Amino acid sequence: MNFVVHDLGRQPKGAVAVINLSGSAANVRLMDPSNYRSYKSGGRHKYFGGLATRSPVRLAIPSDGQWYVTVDMAGLRGNVRSSVRMERPPLPALPPIQQGPLAQIQT
Repeated sequence: MNFVVHDLGRQPKGAVAVINLSGSAANVRLMDPSNYRSYKSGGRHKYFGGLATRSPVRLAIPSDGQWYVTVDMAGLRGNVRSSVRMERPPLPALPPIQQGPLAQIQT
């Protein structure tokens, strides 16, 4: 099977892969390393994504680790080109300040 792979490297949970497609609709899959290996060998695999008919496609990284995005035309006609950029997860808000009354200064 012909496909394009984008190695996203190590990504934190909550980061978002933004996949830009130009051309036809395509199958877009986000996979961890073990599922990517199964996909490459034609075996059963789990993924996030599916048939993308609009661009861009935004897929959130479900857990910290190594991730891959693949784009293929299996079962489809046409040609597609793809690119991926990452958006980092937003920083969490700080907890509220727990502040008591100000101490009196003796002079």
